[in-house]
Amino acid sequence: MSATYGYKRTVVGAHYGWRDFLVQRITAVLMGVFTLLVLAKLLFTSGPIGYDTWAGIFAAQWMKALTFAVIVALIWHAWVGVCSVWYDYAKPAGLRLALQALSAIWLVSCGGWAVQVLWRL
Repeated sequence: MSATYGYKRTVVGAHYGWRDFLVQRITAVLMGVFTLLVLAKLLFTSGPIGYDTWAGIFAAQWMKALTFAVIVALIWHAWVGVCSVWYDYAKPAGLRLALQALSAIWLVSCGGWAVQVLWRL
């Protein structure tokens, strides 16, 4: 017969840390590769860099699709980071929920604006 002392710890949601870790790394790599691609396109562009040059870089359909994927990755990356900050520093649950809601609204608004700019070119 064994005696049990204290409480048995129940771990809930431990897999979220691993998922968030992977999301941060994968989205960062995607954004880094995209940045290098855009910089390479700019470096190999002759003449002055103006609106026409920028519009030309993003005019191809594959580049718009890649840029859209990077916008989604950026929003997801920011969401994971901001949620981590709110979980660490906003202790009252109501405040944390309000901050997360405002963050979600802000990120979705920024994403909508970015897509609007992208497809207006």
